[in-house]
Amino acid sequence: MSENIPSRPGRGRRPAAEVRAAVLTAAGRILLRDGMRAVTFDRVATEAGASKTTLYRWWPSPGALAAEAYFARSLRVLELPDTGDVRADLISQLGAFVRWLKDEGAERPMSELVGAAQMDPELARAWSETYAQPRRELARERLRVAQRQGQLREDADLDIIVDQLWGACYHRLLVLKVPFDESIATRLVDHALYGSAPRGADHPEPATARQRPGSSPARPAETAS
Repeated sequence: MSENIPSRPGRGRRPAAEVRAAVLTAAGRILLRDGMRAVTFDRVATEAGASKTTLYRWWPSPGALAAEAYFARSLRVLELPDTGDVRADLISQLGAFVRWLKDEGAERPMSELVGAAQMDPELARAWSETYAQPRRELARERLRVAQRQGQLREDADLDIIVDQLWGACYHRLLVLKVPFDESIATRLVDHALYGSAPRGADHPEPATARQRPGSSPARPAETAS
C-alpha cells in the first residue's frame, strides 16, 4: 500500500519507519508538554513534517496515537534492569516509574489517557496493546527470571506481585489522588516480597501448595501468567 509520506529536499521520500518514529516523537513531546487534548493529527503532522493522511492511515484516532507515543516515550525511562538482585531491580524500576510520573511530566497525560480510555474503545484497546500489557509482560518476565533463580517461591503468583507494586501507584494516583514520591518504592517491594507478618512468625503453608488426597500437584503460577 502506498503511503503519502513527505519527501526530503534532495533526498527523496523518507522511509516509513523514519516517518513513524518522527510522528511518535512529536506526539510524545506534545503529550508531555501540553496534555492529551493537544495531540491532534493536524498539530502532530506539522511538528513531525509528516502528511496528515498518513497519520489517519496508521492510527484510528489521535487518542490511539497518544497512547503509542506515551509507550514509546516511556520505554527507555522505564526499563526494568536485571542485576541478579530482584529486590534491588524492582525498587530501581518503581522509583524510575514514580519519578517519570511526578518529576518528568507524565502524571497529567497518563491520567488523561486512562480517564479517556474509559469512554473511548479505540483508545482503550491502544492503551492496553501498546502500553499496559507490554509493560506488564516485561515485569512478569523479570519475575520469572527471579523465580528460576530461587529468589521467589515456585508458587508465587506473579500477576499478584505486579498488581501489588504498580497497581498501588495507579490507585494512589488515579483513585485516592493522594501525594506520593519515589520513597514508596522500597516499602512496596518489601511488602510484596516479604509480606507483613511479624518477623519470626510461623508462616502457614501456602494455599496453592496444599492438596486434597488424590488431587494433582498445583501448577506453578508462572505457567498461567
